[in-house]
Amino acid sequence: MAEERVQRRLAAILAADVVGYSRLMEADEEATLRTLKTYREIIDRLIALYGGRVFSTAGDSVVAEFRSAVEAVRAAMDIQEELKPHNDQLSDEGKMMFRIGINLGDIMVEGDNLYGDGVNVAARIEGLCAPGEVYVSGIVHGQVEGKLSLGFEDMGEQSVKNIAKPVQVYRVHTGTGENIPQDAIVEPRLVTDKPSIAVLPFDNMSNDPEQEYFSDGISEDIITALSRIHWFYVVARNSSFSYKGTAPDIRTVANELGVRYVLEGSVRKAGKRVRISAQLIDGSTGNHLWAERYDRELEDIFAVQDEITRTVVGAIEPELAD
Repeated sequence: MAEERVQRRLAAILAADVVGYSRLMEADEEATLRTLKTYREIIDRLIALYGGRVFSTAGDSVVAEFRSAVEAVRAAMDIQEELKPHNDQLSDEGKMMFRIGINLGDIMVEGDNLYGDGVNVAARIEGLCAPGEVYVSGIVHGQVEGKLSLGFEDMGEQSVKNIAKPVQVYRVHTGTGENIPQDAIVEPRLVTDKPSIAVLPFDNMSNDPEQEYFSDGISEDIITALSRIHWFYVVARNSSFSYKGTAPDIRTVANELGVRYVLEGSVRKAGKRVRISAQLIDGSTGNHLWAERYDRELEDIFAVQDEITRTVVGAIEPELAD
């Protein structure tokens, strides 16, 4: 019997979720659920209006598909615009802000559900968003540029978890970011007045488990090098490595460790070459401040570690001194 062929198609994927949903639920469960229900009715209506279909929901998140990237962006813009006056009527503590990420890519179809990198990248872009804003991938930007009267800010290539290649990201100017409630941006519980940073264990993106020591070594060397700079505070290895194997929210990490900045990255080895990505993130907003990717020959593993460490430290130090 022939293997059943997987159905594929191209789709624009919109991923949205609530900023600080757990905080809202902890403060007032019933009021939060009432607000969420009202906002979901608005979101679902606008998605349908622009020809979209919601195919996944989980708590505070919504994932929808569109046949057109233009229609997906129009829906996202209208969602943020229509939710704004509703939030203006709520207290700062009760405001419900959504982040929206949009990607255009190949997806796999199984019943009513969609899978694949096309969906995953949209979710990762949404995770980069500031509250009340819309971010899109480079391919979406290319599709809608010149077709919509919108402004776009190039956020550069972003390395995101479990996606091999960096993703080009653009911020859409929605005009809603000006009214972000102060508690939607979580200021880290800083343990020192010095510039402070935590270096998370770099992800091993290779299929070889034996490369785990290499990715851990990169992180440890960066921690050691940063610790030599007397004018800022670096979290100890034991504390930052407690997040190993997880995909935590960076703002949560910053708050729990009491730092302003977080450095994370990934390591991928293929044959005699190694690719290392690193990104510096502001722990209060979750925004990327700096990112870089390094491709090197792997002739001497220790020499590579030293080179990457020097380069990363040299890039981070002036950033933190600003």
